[in-house]
Amino acid sequence: MIEFIILFLLGLITGSFLNVCIYRLPRGLSIIRPGSRCPECRSPIRPVDNIPILSFLILRGRCRVCGARIHWRYPLVEFLNGLLWGLGLYKYGLSISLLPVLIFLSSLIVITFIDLEHMVIPDLITIPGVFLGISSSFIMADPFLRYEHLGILSSFKGALAGFLLFLIIAKIGKLIFKKEAMGGGDIKLMAMVGAFTGWKGVILTTFAGSLMGSIVGIAIIIKRKSSDTVIPFGPYLAIGATIAILFGQEILNL
Repeated sequence: MIEFIILFLLGLITGSFLNVCIYRLPRGLSIIRPGSRCPECRSPIRPVDNIPILSFLILRGRCRVCGARIHWRYPLVEFLNGLLWGLGLYKYGLSISLLPVLIFLSSLIVITFIDLEHMVIPDLITIPGVFLGISSSFIMADPFLRYEHLGILSSFKGALAGFLLFLIIAKIGKLIFKKEAMGGGDIKLMAMVGAFTGWKGVILTTFAGSLMGSIVGIAIIIKRKSSDTVIPFGPYLAIGATIAILFGQEILNL
């Protein structure tokens, strides 16, 4: 429990940095400088107002200087990152194999919220993510085989499987619908997912992501009474990948 609380708090703090990435990466801004500031009045945020979740509650979701409303995404990202880091600890224990898992989970959070707002998945995350997954696979536990390492070969096969599967889906979708059915960002995202979870993770992520995306997509079509609706697929793939790396073994047992 103590380890969980410590990792949860570290996840909250890291989640604050993830918010910086979510806001700045799609806008082409540096994630290092300048320091955190209000998007409306550009006033620097004081350290006392930058405490994860707590500062949002104390300030009642508004900037101390100009009173502009702070987006609900900020505390949500912090909480999600803390929670997922805690679940990662529960799954893999306090070991060196946990580190790449935490990085992977945080990357999925950034990808999710950027894709929801901007309909784009940054190559700056997915491409380095593929290489990080493969290079760390010799210390990373296989999410589907308890007490075994994923291994470089399995990681490479997973990355290749994710890339080729979604490349084929994109090509077939374009032929059928006569327009882009899937973006290149989704293809590279699945390559990253495969690098961290192996080919089994690609299958589970594809199934879970497609199922959830279909349910939400159908609901949107019914509500808007139009099938000409574009929804970002990245968030659903990210949820599927989270399920795969945290609960892959349990789902395989079922």
